[in-house]
Amino acid sequence: MSNQPLPRLAMVLGDPAGIGPELIARLLAEPEVRGKAHIVLIADEEEMRRGMRIAGREFPYRRIDSLESLDFVDDTPLFHPYRGQAVGEFPRSEASVVGGRYSLDTLAVALDLTRTGRTDAILFGPLNKTSLHMAGMAHSDELHWFAEYLDFNGPFCEFNVLDDLWTSRVTSHVALADVPGLLSQARVVEAIRLIDTALKRSGLEKPRIGVCGLNPHNGDNGSFGREELDIIGPAVQTAREQGIDADGPYPADTIFLKVQGDARAFDAVVTMYHDQGQIAIKLMGFSRGVTVQGGLPIPITTPAHGTAFDIAGQGKADVGATRQAFEIACRMGRSRR
Repeated sequence: MSNQPLPRLAMVLGDPAGIGPELIARLLAEPEVRGKAHIVLIADEEEMRRGMRIAGREFPYRRIDSLESLDFVDDTPLFHPYRGQAVGEFPRSEASVVGGRYSLDTLAVALDLTRTGRTDAILFGPLNKTSLHMAGMAHSDELHWFAEYLDFNGPFCEFNVLDDLWTSRVTSHVALADVPGLLSQARVVEAIRLIDTALKRSGLEKPRIGVCGLNPHNGDNGSFGREELDIIGPAVQTAREQGIDADGPYPADTIFLKVQGDARAFDAVVTMYHDQGQIAIKLMGFSRGVTVQGGLPIPITTPAHGTAFDIAGQGKADVGATRQAFEIACRMGRSRR
């Protein structure tokens, strides 16, 4: 790795009402972080400075007024000021139109930089979906907004990562009652393939993927649900025939026992719906979880926790998940280069 060029990361602070500015300040104040990537931060300068004051730490930066060419000459992050409409003081610890607009505007700059190859990956601070919707985002979440902005029509999904354990899901932000009707062999195979590809792009040569069932005890051979027999099991077999090291389905109440300890069986778990994986991952390490926007043509990562309005401005936000998101963005950005 020492002979490879450093990845170039575009960063944004996330919603200014939350802990994002503090987290990015804590991250960039670490010299070892600045030595692992070339970084350009797109932000309102006062918000960036405020994040430093809250964190009680500062980092050096070099201001640039144009993004046409990014001149990385050392490990000092480049700073490009937010060019949106002047809004004065941002609301704190609450959702707002201006906070959502600022989040979308700075993300758009990062997306433009990365899809044109001037940067290799994106790391963003926590967003608030209510703020995004108030600012006009019509999608259920930022992942779908990213896909539309990038004009990407292929399959994509959200991955959650805890240290070196990855999870994905076949369905996501939908009512639980709708989940069975949304499952199909094709969608399960697609979810398995997406996380297999992402793991390889993050540097893992031969990912091992466990697949979760839907019903209690895997439906007990069809006694209370046939999804495992008719959909999930055949999908796992299809994935194996395509050369993917997938296994399952396994019951949801035991599969995460197989990914703990030195003898763990899988590098990733594919679940059927949101909470099957999210509950386990957050119990195993809430402060270290990372979200990867999977399947998109560019790598995008963020800490998996939210904006934490309840502690915003208090100087006690945990940078662990943001640091993990940075490490994954570096690996995936290096692979993209």
